[in-house]
Amino acid sequence: MNKYLKIAIFGFLVWLIPFAVSFIIFPLKTTMRPLFESIMPLVLTIIVITLAYYYIKNLDANFVKEGLLIGIIWFIISIVIDLFMFLPASPMQMNFADYMMDIGLTYVIIPVITIGMGLMANK
Repeated sequence: MNKYLKIAIFGFLVWLIPFAVSFIIFPLKTTMRPLFESIMPLVLTIIVITLAYYYIKNLDANFVKEGLLIGIIWFIISIVIDLFMFLPASPMQMNFADYMMDIGLTYVIIPVITIGMGLMANK
């Protein structure tokens, strides 16, 4: 599979799987918000670790560079798709500041994990 296609597909899955989980557990957001807010970063972390592992395990070199690359691209994919979903004039209407405080900042987990995995693979 083409490297950039693989990065794009994995990046879409990094967004899609937590989004699907959030839909399934959405009732918790109103009844048990702290639980919802704890589950979502956990799901994102599990997905990013899993997909980064499957991406990095096939590399022979440039682990840190590739970890940085996939982290930034996956972060951007998640933010861009979310902006279509959450900003005003979208289905879930949220202003940008509220979005970044509630959801967007959580996506910083993505490059933190992928860079860390690249550093570990480099050893």
